[in-house]
Amino acid sequence: MRRRGRILTGIVALLLALPLAACGGDGDGELTDVTIGLSFVPNIQFAPYYIADAKGFYEEAGVNVSLNHHGVGADLFAALVAGQETMMMAGGDEVLQARGNDVPLVYVAEIYTQYPVGLIVPADSDIMSIAGLRGHTVGIPGAYGANYIGLLALLDSAGLTEADITVESVGFTQASALLAGHVDAVMGYVNNEPIQISKAGMEVRVFPVSDVQPLVSNGLVALEETLSDDRDTIEAIVAATLRGAQYAIDNPDEAVEIARDYVPTLTTEENLADARAVLDATLPMWEPTGAPGESEPASWESMLAFFEEYGFVTAEIDLSEVYSNDYLPD
Repeated sequence: MRRRGRILTGIVALLLALPLAACGGDGDGELTDVTIGLSFVPNIQFAPYYIADAKGFYEEAGVNVSLNHHGVGADLFAALVAGQETMMMAGGDEVLQARGNDVPLVYVAEIYTQYPVGLIVPADSDIMSIAGLRGHTVGIPGAYGANYIGLLALLDSAGLTEADITVESVGFTQASALLAGHVDAVMGYVNNEPIQISKAGMEVRVFPVSDVQPLVSNGLVALEETLSDDRDTIEAIVAATLRGAQYAIDNPDEAVEIARDYVPTLTTEENLADARAVLDATLPMWEPTGAPGESEPASWESMLAFFEEYGFVTAEIDLSEVYSNDYLPD
């Protein structure tokens, strides 16, 4: 029988969450109960966490993990701030904006080593570069989040501004908007929307944001208080999750099989094939560029400067308080 993952979802997790146990066990072999928050709904893109759970990496590290998928539209850090989560997955952009609003988050391990969004255009489009966007219409979910930040970064790289294009808010229907010709280009996750659009019969070109602007992507974050009080637990979660990411890179077929127990939609061969395509597009973004999990100071400095220029943060931020490499495995 398959091993079932311990997954909490949305408000159910908030109602059922128990006070966090003391950190790191007590030396007698007992596991420390922890909850890791995951943005969005169950998806193959969270495979490192599923693998670390299913393969027993968390247990070997001394923690008993529940995975809390926040769903769509949830307050990203509410459960973490309320003490109902030990750590969560969030982007460096989200951490900077939270710090700017006095939420004491610290980014402690980079899981995605590339910012995951990009500009997507039909393969037969006359848009051959970002500079070629001038005068065209670009669809985005709205003026928020990674897609909007990514669009501004791409425009900035080509000396353009929003005034040089028409920005159309299309919600999370970028694929259908481009397929229907309602817009000339869309912003989307490079491991998601291009696959959807290609499957529907339109070949595309993608201009990844990571090619032009170093922005810190998704990783593990925790509150300053948790880092101070529960260091052993934080280190255990980080080490096991990084181990899960590497296992997915080394064993993609097994990663999809494991995800079947965590992602309710993976019930048909077509869905499994789609998940494998998303995984194949995601694996390069988990490949370490240095020591696994390590943040690069230059990327944080570049991102903060970009955020300050565009007004995403207005408070003074000390980057030494925003991220740390001190909780990574030796």
